[in-house]
Amino acid sequence: MAEEAAPRRHRRGRRTALLICTAAVLGLVAGTCTGYLVQADREPTKLPSLAQPLLAPAEGEAPKRLPASQDRRVRTDGDLRELLLKKPRGTKDAEWLEGADGWMDLATYAETYVRPGDEFEQQLKDEFRRAAVTAWDSGTYSVEIRLVQFRQEEVLAAAESSSQAQYWVMDDPDAEGSPIPGTGEGMVFAFAEPETEAGYEPVYNAQAHARRGDIVMEIWVTGAKPVGKKMIMDLAKRQMERL
Repeated sequence: MAEEAAPRRHRRGRRTALLICTAAVLGLVAGTCTGYLVQADREPTKLPSLAQPLLAPAEGEAPKRLPASQDRRVRTDGDLRELLLKKPRGTKDAEWLEGADGWMDLATYAETYVRPGDEFEQQLKDEFRRAAVTAWDSGTYSVEIRLVQFRQEEVLAAAESSSQAQYWVMDDPDAEGSPIPGTGEGMVFAFAEPETEAGYEPVYNAQAHARRGDIVMEIWVTGAKPVGKKMIMDLAKRQMERL
């Protein structure tokens, strides 16, 4: 025997709702017509004057605009390469820097990280704008300085970038850190022990990380001899002064 079909549920209140809606529409139309008739018999209301009393001018002279030499925004929006430290006399440009024209594009910058693909994507999210770079070799030490600038329209990435760089360095127990005066949270790090790799000479290194406004400063010094903290600190202080 076939099973009986389940009873269908009725849509409760459908007819009542239609009646209520019809009544509401008729009431609205009637009210609108009455309002027009009442308004038509009234005298037009005068609008207030648009003219407003003038404010009294402020006393004293208006502040003068800063000259370009003192306006940090003017300098940092210009050629970022001009803010880099100049190559010292007696040194030569790093070989890999030839042809770079002082700029490091996003793809090249991402290649300096352990996971370039992930870093490329992260830098896009962080609104990477541009990076200027200089590097030289003194025979004993090699120095590389980068100025990385962010747009900071949606994300304040400069502070986060500098903080993250310092975090990873401090995770190394051999790192000896010292604050860079006048930079807030800027730090230099010198390593007492060299990095070793099979087939290569041991390499000593030091780093500096700081930021000013939307620009992050990154400095690396490497050499066959220990890099003194005084050396990396001097470079960091002079570079930050140029910002």
